Amino acid sequence: MRVDNRSLRLEIEDQMKLHGYNLNKVAELSGINAGNLSMVLNGRSRAMTIGHLDALAEVFGKAPGWLYELYTEECISDNKLSRPRIIPYLVRCAETGRVDCIEPVVSKILDNPKNISIIFAAAEKLFENGRLEESALFYQLVVDNNKDSFSEFMAISQYRLFLIVQGTDEEKNWKSVIQFEPFRRRLPEYLQLAALLKLAKVCYSLEKINEVEKFAEELAELSSILYKLKMVEEVSIEHHLVYYFGMGLLIKGTVLEKRGLYQEAKKVVQTYADLSWFEPLDESGWQEVEKFKVWAKANLYTLEVLMGNTGILDEYADYLESLGQLNETLSGLTTIIKSANTHSFCIDHVLQRFAGAIDRFDCFVDDLINSRRYLWFCYHRAVYEFTKERYESGMKETLFCISLCLEMKRYEDLARCVALFEKHRNYASETQVQYYESIRLWVV
Repeated sequence: MRVDNRSLRLEIEDQMKLHGYNLNKVAELSGINAGNLSMVLNGRSRAMTIGHLDALAEVFGKAPGWLYELYTEECISDNKLSRPRIIPYLVRCAETGRVDCIEPVVSKILDNPKNISIIFAAAEKLFENGRLEESALFYQLVVDNNKDSFSEFMAISQYRLFLIVQGTDEEKNWKSVIQFEPFRRRLPEYLQLAALLKLAKVCYSLEKINEVEKFAEELAELSSILYKLKMVEEVSIEHHLVYYFGMGLLIKGTVLEKRGLYQEAKKVVQTYADLSWFEPLDESGWQEVEKFKVWAKANLYTLEVLMGNTGILDEYADYLESLGQLNETLSGLTTIIKSANTHSFCIDHVLQRFAGAIDRFDCFVDDLINSRRYLWFCYHRAVYEFTKERYESGMKETLFCISLCLEMKRYEDLARCVALFEKHRNYASETQVQYYESIRLWVV
C-alpha cells in the first residue's frame, strides 16, 4: 500500500545522503542497533517499527509524524494486516495529529469485521495514555461498525465514551447516561462496579434521585454477590471490592437523606460505619474500611444537623476542621447553612470560622460533583443573608448564583435563583438591576 511513487526507505536514504550520515552514524544517533537498522533499511526479514521511524525523524530534525503516510506499507501487505505494527501506528497517528493517515488504514481494517479488535486495541492504548479525546475517535468507530451489540468490545467502548463525555454540561452528561445505561450489565464485573458507581455519581450531580437509587442498589447488590462468590481478589483492581460495597450503601443513605428520611438514613450509615467483617482485607481494603468509618462519622453529624440538633454545631465544625479537606468543608457547610435556613438558627460564628476556606470554594466550578454543592452553598447563603436582613450581601450572593447557573448551564437552578432575586428585587441597587436585566434573555 503506497502513496504516489515515494518509498519509505528511499526517503530515509535521501535524508542520510543530505546529512552526510552513514549507517553507523544513524545507528549511533538514533539508538537503534546497527545490525537491526541495516536489516530494517534493506527490508530483509525485519520490518520497520513506528518507534524506529520516530527515532529516525528525530535524527533528521523532522517533526513527529514524519513519513507516516508511507508507513502503511509496513502494516499492510497483499491485503494482510500486521497487528503488532498497525496498532502502535494508529496510536501514534492520533498522538501526533496525523489524522489524515488514520482513515485510509481504518477503511482497510474494516474490510473484515473481525478486525474491529485492532481499532479497539488502539482506543484502549490511547485511553490508558490519557489521550481521551483521541481515543474517543476509535471507540466511536467500534460502536458504529460493530454489529454485535452484546460484544464486550461494544460495552467497553460505550463505557469509555460515557467517561470521556463527562464535564459540567448537564445536557451532555444526561445524554451520555442514556446512551451507556443499556450496556452496563454487559461489562466485565470489575468494570461494572466502576461503571455503576460513576453512573450514580453523574445522576447525583444531575439530581436524578430515582436513577441514583437504582444504580446504588445495583452496586451494593453486585458487590455482595461477588463477595459471596469469593471473588474479592479477582475484581479488586481499581479499588478493593469493599469500597464498591460501601459506596453502594453510602449513596443509598444519601438518597434517603435527600428525601428527608433522616432516621432511615442513619441506619444505613451505621451499616457502613464498620465494614471490618468484609474479608479478605489486604492493606488497601483496610484503608477503605477506615475511610468509611470517617465518612460515616461525618454523615451522622450531617443527619443530626439536618434534624435541627444545634447542640453539635461546634463539635461538627471541629470535626470538619480536623479533616482539613476542602471538599468535606464545602459539603458540611452546605448542610449547616441549609439547616439554619430550615430551623431558623444563627451560624454566623461558623461562617466566620471558615471564611478562608469559603474563599477557596470557587476551585470547584469545574468539578462534576462539587460544582453543584458550591452552587447550592451560594444559594443557601443568599437565603441566609436575606433572613438576617443583610439585603446587600444577600443580593450580591443571589446575582453570583445566577452567574454560576449560566456558566454551568444549570437552568432549573437558575429559575430558583431568579425567583429569589425577584422576591427581594426592591433591595437591589441600580447597578445590580441593570446586570440582572442584561441576562434576563438567558432566563427565558
